[in-house]
Amino acid sequence: MKICCLGAGYVGGPTMAMIAYKCSDITVTVADINEARINAWNSDELPVFEPGLDDVVKAARGRNLFFTTDKVTAIKEADIIFVSVGTPTKTYGAGAGKAADLKYIELCARDIAEHSDRSKIVVEKSTLPVRTAQGLKTVLSANTREGIDFQVLSNPEFLAEGTAIEDLENPDRVLIGGEEETEAGRAAIETLAKVYEYWVPRENIITTNLWSSELSKLVANAFLAQRISSINSISALCERTGANVDQVAYAIGRDSRIGPKFLKASVGFGGSCFQKDILNLVYLCEYFGLPDVAAYWEQVIIMNDWQKSRFSQKIVTTLFNTVNGKRIAMLGFAFKKDTNDTRETAAMYVGRDLLDEQAVLAVHDPKVSREQIFKDLKESETDAEGNPNPLVDICDDPYEAAKGAHGLAVMTEWDSFKDLDYKKIYEGMYKPAFIFDGRNILDHEALREIGFEVFAIGGK
Repeated sequence: MKICCLGAGYVGGPTMAMIAYKCSDITVTVADINEARINAWNSDELPVFEPGLDDVVKAARGRNLFFTTDKVTAIKEADIIFVSVGTPTKTYGAGAGKAADLKYIELCARDIAEHSDRSKIVVEKSTLPVRTAQGLKTVLSANTREGIDFQVLSNPEFLAEGTAIEDLENPDRVLIGGEEETEAGRAAIETLAKVYEYWVPRENIITTNLWSSELSKLVANAFLAQRISSINSISALCERTGANVDQVAYAIGRDSRIGPKFLKASVGFGGSCFQKDILNLVYLCEYFGLPDVAAYWEQVIIMNDWQKSRFSQKIVTTLFNTVNGKRIAMLGFAFKKDTNDTRETAAMYVGRDLLDEQAVLAVHDPKVSREQIFKDLKESETDAEGNPNPLVDICDDPYEAAKGAHGLAVMTEWDSFKDLDYKKIYEGMYKPAFIFDGRNILDHEALREIGFEVFAIGGK
């Protein structure tokens, strides 16, 4: 069997690497038109940082895992084609700001139809709106030669960045949606299921119809994001009442009906999926005439945005209502630890707010590049005369970032930030020295004993 994946991003690359790693007799080819990205996948510096990913890629690459820009050959040779390209939120036309932009999905469908000389299974791996599969089938059937049949399956990913390899190796479920009512559809589902059966127990492989599979991904992310926004709303109440949000979260998390996961208060959720998928769900509800349902889910986004702006405002008001010219050290820029992904990261929005207040940002993140930080902050690295931007300082270590700072904000929960020498940091900061723990990962009492003024999400 030969598998190809169109798209070598955060989902396509790791997922195909794991399939190749576990299925040594299946040839897996990842194709992408971005030559720099493919070159990175073929190098020792992978474009995606995930714990354990290097070992998986190196074990399979060159054996039965290949990365290429030659999508034509990859499509022609494949029996199963995964489509794992971006589906960003539309920025134009109908549904702008909410609906998913499916132009890359359609382009993939046209490429598959053009370069296929036999029947194939096409698998939606990208997160897609409900009934996208029907559009895929329409494009495929309208642009292919007679006698060729495409079975379209939905196989959404449920990976958490930072634990993607663990999630791929030991998934709590694999979801495959297809045309269960037809013999060809059932056969296609079974073919893909057998690939996963190389390492996933059959009882963990769930099969549904196409529409249930597509919707399940959106709903899963919406429910998870909802929990985060819910506990973040309570964090504000905790600060007003003297309660401790971590203690509240622990207490309610012990309720077996609720459980402890995704009840960690923070400066706000980010990443490539939660906001995009909730907005997509909002758009679908509006499209199908369910405005009250749409408003319910949109509130999850509104609460998340409020939490980020609340954190920014807390920094400004605490620093005597002005951060003009003051150095603010930002520890972390990725949206969560153990990844270099900055999509929708809270640090980006808090950073922009502080720059609007004329603060000087000193940013340190162990995995995010300076180029990405400047891009996300919508700042240039140099001024009009070619001098370094005086408002943004990208630092190689946290001590450099904190030196001469009025305040320090923890934006990403990197484990290394817990073990820093905060006495050394305190000595190098202006006094009073303020710490704003946007992830509640530090020992706040110990910091106060050193002399810091500490703000913690939820009153800890």
